[in-house]
Amino acid sequence: MGAIRVKLHELLNCLSGAQDLADPRLSNHHQQVAYLAYRFAEHLGMKNGEKNDIFSAGLIHDVGALSKNERLELTEAEPLSVNHHAFRCAKLFKNFLPLKKAAEIVKYHHIPWNGGEGQLFSGELVPFSSHILHIADRVCAQIKPGNDILSQVPSIVGSIAKRSGTVFEPSLVEAFDQLSRREYIWFDLQSPSPMSRVELEGNKVLHLGISDLLEFAGIMSQIIDFRSEFTARHSAGVAKTAAELARLMRFSKKDVKLIEIAGYLHDLGKLAVDNAIIEKKGSLTESEFNEVKKHPYYTHVFLSTVKGLKKVDKWASCHHERMNGEGYPFRMSDRNLPLGSRIVAAADVFTALTEIRPYRDGMDNESAMRVLKKMADYGALDSTVVDVITKNIEHINEIRLASQQEAIIRYREFFKEEA
Repeated sequence: MGAIRVKLHELLNCLSGAQDLADPRLSNHHQQVAYLAYRFAEHLGMKNGEKNDIFSAGLIHDVGALSKNERLELTEAEPLSVNHHAFRCAKLFKNFLPLKKAAEIVKYHHIPWNGGEGQLFSGELVPFSSHILHIADRVCAQIKPGNDILSQVPSIVGSIAKRSGTVFEPSLVEAFDQLSRREYIWFDLQSPSPMSRVELEGNKVLHLGISDLLEFAGIMSQIIDFRSEFTARHSAGVAKTAAELARLMRFSKKDVKLIEIAGYLHDLGKLAVDNAIIEKKGSLTESEFNEVKKHPYYTHVFLSTVKGLKKVDKWASCHHERMNGEGYPFRMSDRNLPLGSRIVAAADVFTALTEIRPYRDGMDNESAMRVLKKMADYGALDSTVVDVITKNIEHINEIRLASQQEAIIRYREFFKEEA
């Protein structure tokens, strides 16, 4: 099974970019924080590895905030629950080796300096990089998109200076005062892609094995789905169902793994859709459904930025396309829909029919198959894929159910300390 050449920071920007798209006020926030934190580390003469870790931390620092409202609240203030999202992010990535150090930085990035007491939290040492990330985050949160950036500098510098020694470590406030005089930094922060303005020293393309990429995709699916207990299971069900269908249809071992990754990431674009719409129990209005229709498009927009994931992008972002051309958002048909996309589409429908939703119980196998066959008959789903589901319905549903039960256990364990 060959390796895939994927840059870690492209993957991280794919994830954080999808979250920042949820509201114009969040525009490029993760990239801005990553960029500025890196400039701090560079100014302070930190080692290459430390600079790269803090850059990674900046790109994921708010991914533990699982709703648009929570992310907006974090950019506008530091609420009493401010550490929840930081601890969640650390839990998500603590066992993923390439981001283990970045996760530790993120974990404590809202701890105030408090005259030096902020060097420890609950008896644990707070990395100095966490304090760098904190000040970078609070600076970027004050930038008003679309306004003249240099005219904003005096008030931002003054705001940070007032909290020296209390919220922020004094030497970092001094460093920021020096950095703030460099106009190019502010221009970079307002550029379309702040992270592209940094050349990471010693950074090499990571050669991620399929298992590493699958692990990362599983983490991303938790961020996508962990908005509520009802959504917590969906991507896991689609991923495992699609992988088993691909195996039964004699895909290579590598492509079985890739289609599982596509299943985990197929709803990535939903990070840009308001939770209230995703979790609505009643029928959607036309306007709300139009918002939902954007999600596979955004899945494509972000996955297409990651070189090496072209096949995954195609399979994941086309899960609402239909064989008869009546799907969305690309209006593709059987002539240009690869088999992998057809499998993910069928797995998505099967999982949605059989899983429990807030407004209904899941269908039994017989009822679900009637719906799938009807969709195949009028040209929505691939009849060959539906036939494979029909012939293996008990086996496939057992896999779907087991994967979703595991996902629910992970969800409840993940939020246990916040209950």
